[in-house]
Amino acid sequence: MKSMNMIKGLAVVLATVGVCLPQCAVAAQLPQGKPITDVALQDGGVMVGQVVDTAGVPQKDQPVSLLGGKQELGSAKTDANGYFAFSGLRGGTYQVVAAEGHGAYRTWSPGTAPPNAQQGALVVAGQDVTRGQLGCLPCWMCNPLVVAGVIAAAVAIPVAISSSDRDRNPPPAPVTPSDID
Repeated sequence: MKSMNMIKGLAVVLATVGVCLPQCAVAAQLPQGKPITDVALQDGGVMVGQVVDTAGVPQKDQPVSLLGGKQELGSAKTDANGYFAFSGLRGGTYQVVAAEGHGAYRTWSPGTAPPNAQQGALVVAGQDVTRGQLGCLPCWMCNPLVVAGVIAAAVAIPVAISSSDRDRNPPPAPVTPSDID
């Protein structure tokens, strides 16, 4: 009996986790919706850019960081016209983070950029920035296969418990009029 109560409690916990995990999987995808912009590097691997607010006004003296993956590769401050520059870069993907905005950029070595590549990075400060959705959960918990397994377990365990209860305690046989005589 004790083990059955423990299994029922586990089923409740799994069902609760199954209800919570799909929302975390959706939340993990929100920041990835930002497009990557192609930017042509200048000679010497220099990427120039500008930080402006939502009205297009240049933002001066704003701290700007250049990230490659999760590693900070450099930092700078914008000038009076909101411009910044990072040098010594190779073609690749980088993220530029300003105080109130960020952008993802695929940089191209001089002469190799596609025709639609911009000459510099534009970071708009003051846009909605979503950061740190899943700081408390490990990444494996938002894997769609894990979520599907948890949901399947949350459905299957109570069904199995219910079936085993019925097998142990079959319903009483119906009473017929001949049984009363």
